[in-house]
Amino acid sequence: MLLRCAVIDDFQGVGGEFGDWASLAGQVEVVSLREHPADEDELVAALAGFDIVVTLRERVAFPGSVLGRLPRLRLLIASGMRNSVIDYAAAEAHGITVCGTQSSSAPPVELTWALLLGLARGLVQENAALRGGGPWQSTVGADLHGRRLGLLGLGKIGGKVAQVGLAFGMHVSAWSQNLSKERAEEVGVGLAPSKEDLLATSDFVSVHLALGDRTRGLLGAAELALLKPTTYLVNTSRAAIVDQDALLAALHEGRIAGAGVDVFDTEPLPAGHPMRTAPRLLATPHLGYVSHANYTTYYGQAVENIRAFLAGAPVRRLPQGMS
Repeated sequence: MLLRCAVIDDFQGVGGEFGDWASLAGQVEVVSLREHPADEDELVAALAGFDIVVTLRERVAFPGSVLGRLPRLRLLIASGMRNSVIDYAAAEAHGITVCGTQSSSAPPVELTWALLLGLARGLVQENAALRGGGPWQSTVGADLHGRRLGLLGLGKIGGKVAQVGLAFGMHVSAWSQNLSKERAEEVGVGLAPSKEDLLATSDFVSVHLALGDRTRGLLGAAELALLKPTTYLVNTSRAAIVDQDALLAALHEGRIAGAGVDVFDTEPLPAGHPMRTAPRLLATPHLGYVSHANYTTYYGQAVENIRAFLAGAPVRRLPQGMS
């Protein structure tokens, strides 16, 4: 019997260009779904006729209330090896195998620096002025060399962001709740004595923490008030780490120089969302993972996961460590 596979949130319609989907011919029919579901009912209606679902990052949640309404679903594949919006217990209860794929830390590192440099040198407004016949030179760039870069988080991504900052000649320091002096020394950066000290002394602050109970709302109004008015904030991690209302207020009131953001409380952003029109904001539509290399890995391993499942020996099962 031919199984049906939905590749959801394939916004660019390119999922079929990555991975050896042709190897599934005769066994699996693959359908690309480019529209993001508005709610659980729309999601269930869209996926009711599929045995396999390939989901992108953590944009679509799969709680028990959804999984219980998809009796045909047998395999759920997530991009990445960690996904906080899948109810694994419910999946197991309903006989649904969950698998993941590997990913690279390079694309979010590169995008972090694209946002930071774009902010520092006013690239968007200068490009718009040049192309639109506006004034020749209207901004004065913020220097990186000799300035302080503060990193919230020094894991795989944060560590690589730090190395680039050091190459620019920046003074780099980091803080997180579990960051050790040994890890900071390993990367070659300073260990900030506290979150408050890092925020108050940095010229650029970049967020590289996983979202959890301890990091949700980590940067609220009080923390953002510690930033200097010349400081830029970059968040390519998770939106909920930074209080979105507090960030919008700081931008509108000019209490920070600007922010570069790739993650949002609602994705895709609704047409009237205030993040679309906020001043001093350089924003991208969650492009941190969107690169040729990552898509090759995501969709290539998704195909491998499907083949392994069909052979009765699933691989890369989630949560990690599951046999």
